[in-house]
Amino acid sequence: MPYRRFIRGLLQNREPKIGDRTNMTSDRIHAEVALPLLVLSLLVAAPPAHAQSKAEPEAEEADAGEIIVQATRSGRRLKDESIRVEVLGGEEIEEKLLMSPGSIAMLLSETPGVQTQIVSPGLGAANIRIQGLKGRYTQLLSDGLPLFGGQVPPIGIVQIPPIDLAQVELIKGAASALYGPSALGGVINLVSRRPRDEPEAEVLLNATSRNGQDVAAYGATPLGANMGVSLTGGYNRQTIQDLDGDGWADIPSFSRLTLRPRLFANTDGGTSIMLTGGAMHEQRKGGTLAGRTVPDGTAFPLTVRSRRYDLGLTADTPIEGLGKLRVRASGVTQNHNHRFGTTLEDDRHRTVFAEASLSGDADGLEWLAGTALQVDDYRSKQFSTFDYSYSVPAVFGQLQHDIRPDLKLAGSARLDFHSDFGTHFSPRVSLTYHPGPLTLRGSFSSGFFASTPFIEETEASGLSRLAPLGMLRAETARAGSIDLVYAEGPLELNVTLFGSDIDHAVQLRTLSPTLVALINADGVTRTRGGEFLARYRWDELRLSVSYVHVSAVEPDPDKAGRRTVPLTPRDAAGMTLVWEQPGRGRIGIEGFYVGRQSLPDNPFRQTSRPYVQIGAMAQVNLGRVSLFANVENLLNVRQTKYDPLVLPRRAPSGSWTVDGWAPTDGILFNAGVKFKFGGDHDRN
Repeated sequence: MPYRRFIRGLLQNREPKIGDRTNMTSDRIHAEVALPLLVLSLLVAAPPAHAQSKAEPEAEEADAGEIIVQATRSGRRLKDESIRVEVLGGEEIEEKLLMSPGSIAMLLSETPGVQTQIVSPGLGAANIRIQGLKGRYTQLLSDGLPLFGGQVPPIGIVQIPPIDLAQVELIKGAASALYGPSALGGVINLVSRRPRDEPEAEVLLNATSRNGQDVAAYGATPLGANMGVSLTGGYNRQTIQDLDGDGWADIPSFSRLTLRPRLFANTDGGTSIMLTGGAMHEQRKGGTLAGRTVPDGTAFPLTVRSRRYDLGLTADTPIEGLGKLRVRASGVTQNHNHRFGTTLEDDRHRTVFAEASLSGDADGLEWLAGTALQVDDYRSKQFSTFDYSYSVPAVFGQLQHDIRPDLKLAGSARLDFHSDFGTHFSPRVSLTYHPGPLTLRGSFSSGFFASTPFIEETEASGLSRLAPLGMLRAETARAGSIDLVYAEGPLELNVTLFGSDIDHAVQLRTLSPTLVALINADGVTRTRGGEFLARYRWDELRLSVSYVHVSAVEPDPDKAGRRTVPLTPRDAAGMTLVWEQPGRGRIGIEGFYVGRQSLPDNPFRQTSRPYVQIGAMAQVNLGRVSLFANVENLLNVRQTKYDPLVLPRRAPSGSWTVDGWAPTDGILFNAGVKFKFGGDHDRN
């Protein structure tokens, strides 16, 4: 009974209000950055020939047929995980790198159950939805660190290059038990490449048929016997495009510079350390073109200048007689200078994160216990009424017990002490049965999300028309899934049934033609669905087929009753076929079907049209030089071919565009060349 009262007390937590607190030009960047990046990669690839490194990554063990998972903190092999973790490996990353060198959006969007949702058609910003849940619930990590902020802004998804990735790990469903209030819908962990025993470097040059250019560079080298460094840099630019001639940008212009050094070190005693820093500068422009206007006769430029700086540290060391000590820490500062027509919004986001845990195993029982602290701070120069500062200390633990060699039981739990939303208890339990080639897994989890002023609608239009925040409560969720996996020889089959219920989901309500407010939904946002994925490898051919069905309903914020969650395709399917000869090249073709989506705020239609996208790519390796070409959206699907993108009148939230439900860039060709230096280059 005392235990039940304790849990009941945690669940009936305090939930007070949060509203009671008070240029570089592209030509200059191209001239000053592209050439230094190329030279820098060549220099990194040419250290003394005797330098060797033992800093081999756990993620690279996939080369030996084993994939090590980092997202669960366990360091287990993928096949030994009791929590389902989907891993995108080097082949998939390499293919999507050649299609979209400047952004991870395409890499993630073509994963079953994951949807890249355009949040701001005027600026090209997007977020990642997992199994039908809103993008704000997805926690994006880099090597287990929140290097892109606690709640990643939609513009951040399209600013991350994939050239330095070794693998991508996805945990679907409520993951607050692992990572706290930012992971209500799932976790995506980007795992970086590590230096090998020999110096290596890559330089990629790419151009598109829409006048876009990319320069991406990666270099790594050992430093002595137990240390290595890597350096990633990139420059990306795009000119503004108005494909339908209405005076509004269908493709915004941008120029972006990224730089990320990393230091890796190992000791003979088993300690491993990674230290990283990053910088990103981008200028982005959309909205009306010069001399053009929106329907009320005024110009409405959309611009955002983004600057992000971060530092991160991870360290593992064995402690004799106890286990392994893991320490992680990071700090991120992001500054955005927005213009929405004549309204300026300048803001700053800061995130500080620290975590320490101790893990061990004995007699078939693996355990982990730790403590964490995350601080999220937001300041707006023009709209200080929306400022907030959250501090969230937490304690957490994990257990996995091998009941039998083919039966595993795992549980994790986290207790978060949120400065504004009180105490929350987030458990997760999984049971895995693995007889031979078959794996059956069931899991249940719950979690919470700390509300902020930033949801999809306010990210697209700003805060100028948002009423002061009232008594918002934390969003809480319960999620469950059943997975069935069959893998033997060249065949792999996956079937997943999933569901989630979210209480107090934050929604946007219209108060007047020029004023909106954030409210907690009076009812449950309910999502149910299923995924099917089949992979088959026959000699040099790889085939994958997927299908996803999602049924999601929520309370209607503006009238009584319930509605289908907007912008959630009820059905989606995909097929990819790749023929590859290692060291020589690859040819691939892919097709994706996106079903109907609800569009309650669109005056032109209430339901979107289903559409099919087809793409093809080819890569030829000529020694250390690779030539590649790619075509996306071969059928030239474009939203503005069916309806205007610009609204007849400005929405109450302040937006001048309808929601993005289909591509706005139409058919797109890109081609380029990749140079490799040093190393054995088995990534091709």
